[in-house]
Amino acid sequence: MVEEDEDLQRRVRLHRERRPRGWGTLEIGNLDEVPKAAEIWEAVLLDSVTLWASARKEQAPAEFDRFLARAGDLSVPFFLVSDEVGLGVVPESEAGRRFRDVLGLVNQRAAEAAEEVHFCVAGVGMRIK
Repeated sequence: MVEEDEDLQRRVRLHRERRPRGWGTLEIGNLDEVPKAAEIWEAVLLDSVTLWASARKEQAPAEFDRFLARAGDLSVPFFLVSDEVGLGVVPESEAGRRFRDVLGLVNQRAAEAAEEVHFCVAGVGMRIK
């Protein structure tokens, strides 16, 4: 997180405050730490794949594939949250288009590996797989 970005800091703080009090939280950058969380909690929620992919850029699909190969061994329920970026306007910048493509690949791979996939629009969840 960029220290000078007060709006982003405020948003992160609000997101943390909205979490249920009983939830344990690990703020990680490396997906290799997810199995460790699975050992100590009854479920794992990875929120958000979007932010993780934005930090990894072009390496994200390969890193995510390696993670998914191990994620099937988790002994607790595992949930992923990600944004859909392919329904809006095509980004004007090349970097924006690359990010949209990378996150799209990661989302496709997550959906393929998942037992269930839900799409939320305007606060309404729809099961699509």
